[in-house]
Amino acid sequence: MRLVSEKPDVRVPRLVGLMAVDAYETARVRGLSLHAPDRPDLRVAVVDHVVRQYPRPGAQVPRESTVYVWFDFGEGEGDGGIREPRLPRPPLGGPRRELAEPGEAPPYCAAAGLP
Repeated sequence: MRLVSEKPDVRVPRLVGLMAVDAYETARVRGLSLHAPDRPDLRVAVVDHVVRQYPRPGAQVPRESTVYVWFDFGEGEGDGGIREPRLPRPPLGGPRRELAEPGEAPPYCAAAGLP
């Protein structure tokens, strides 16, 4: 006896490159739901473009499955990532230690008796 699923499989469409509203509509037409972990306001996101999706395009999934999408951050959004301290740290003083005002000898030259 062979069991037949009541929800036929559908192929996941390619959503990468689509705007949020187009991706949402494309998934809905295929019987899929869309979820964006980085955009809880997916229903009101309009011009953001999908940059990644899971499952991949062409994968067969049961109808009413969820497709996860991630969006490109717009101008002024997002973050710069993890900022770790640079080791070893640069020497104290930085450029000010090396550069003197115009017409003055740098402090290290004066200490060494150089012109």
